[in-house]
Amino acid sequence: MAQVAAGSYDCDVVVIGGGIVGLSTAYAIGRAAPGTRVTVLEKEQGTARHQTGRNSGVIHSGIYYRPGSLKARYAVSGAAEMVKFCAEYDIPHAVTGKLIVATEREELPRLHALVQRGRENGLSVRELCGAQIPEYEPEAEGLAAIHVGTTGICDYGAVARRLAEASGADVRHGAEVVRIDRRPDRGVAVLTAAGDIVRARTLVNCAGLHCDRIALLTGDEPGARIVPFRGEYYELARPELVRGLVYPVPDPAFPFLGVHLTRGTDDGVHVGPNAVPALAREGYDWRTVRPRELGATLAWPGSWQLARRHWRYGAGELHRSLSKPAFARAVRRLLPAVRDEDLVPTTAGVRAQAVLRDGTLVDDFLIREAPRAVHVLNAPSPAATASLPIGREIARRALACLAESER
Repeated sequence: MAQVAAGSYDCDVVVIGGGIVGLSTAYAIGRAAPGTRVTVLEKEQGTARHQTGRNSGVIHSGIYYRPGSLKARYAVSGAAEMVKFCAEYDIPHAVTGKLIVATEREELPRLHALVQRGRENGLSVRELCGAQIPEYEPEAEGLAAIHVGTTGICDYGAVARRLAEASGADVRHGAEVVRIDRRPDRGVAVLTAAGDIVRARTLVNCAGLHCDRIALLTGDEPGARIVPFRGEYYELARPELVRGLVYPVPDPAFPFLGVHLTRGTDDGVHVGPNAVPALAREGYDWRTVRPRELGATLAWPGSWQLARRHWRYGAGELHRSLSKPAFARAVRRLLPAVRDEDLVPTTAGVRAQAVLRDGTLVDDFLIREAPRAVHVLNAPSPAATASLPIGREIARRALACLAESER
């Protein structure tokens, strides 16, 4: 592989990953520093093929996230920006609001804690008793609920495509990165599987499910590994049962929101996801097994610590994955009218979850800088909601890195 020679750059910034975070970063660089040459390398033949295009399309309000965290800051501001962006570019979206419903008495303290958290994050939250729930969702039942009015839905795949067009970047599809040569005194040279070499002053790693691997290729130890979790979805055969979005009260010990119901921009209703270990980084079903990737996950000490800590929760998720009646029972806690036959399997997604060596799930967005590089090492939900402010933050760091390299 050719090394980077001083003055022989193909671009100023090379962004690895053409999902919504990588494309938002390219878009933000173009707006903050017009004339900066940006190349985006995406291994798939199009944008939004993984996490961006395989979720329920929710514009999250920010109610779940610890006040002061990056998730809370960026989700609250990002939700408003995403609605504005979709309106400006005529992208399908709607501000629907959502219900978070407590169905067991032990969930009531957690529901009240969410009310307090939402208000600390600057949100308008309405508390409901059980009798008030049908005002919003006639088929939903529970002991109490909260209504969050700023939650919405949109087509994130369309958002990603618009960001790519508006960024002014050179977006290359089918460009899988296989090797990186970084010279702190010169820059980076990136080799793709097709044999192309891209030389840049600075690298931005937005590779999602593969971000830890890209960091290692750059020569940086990320301090965490991506453990992939598959989220399986159903479509509701009777979408008229749901007006908007209906969620359970989440378990604070685990960073997943539980099985919920989401009316999308196409008026279909998504049900899910659960959260089960995937047997490959892009393991969208149980049949997809990549021994090398699975071996790397099992070799990470944090994976075993995680399994020991959360095996009961994981067993329940696994049961719902293997048993449609069990999945349907979880849905009926919120919507008793749903029958097993109302659930029609649809496309699954895989969440890139960073796990530390001690088994701790990284709960917030994680962005780290290194010489000539910025690594986005954890950007799960609500990253799509928050992608515009996240992109600006990554762009700020990348441009600072670029300025430092030019001194």
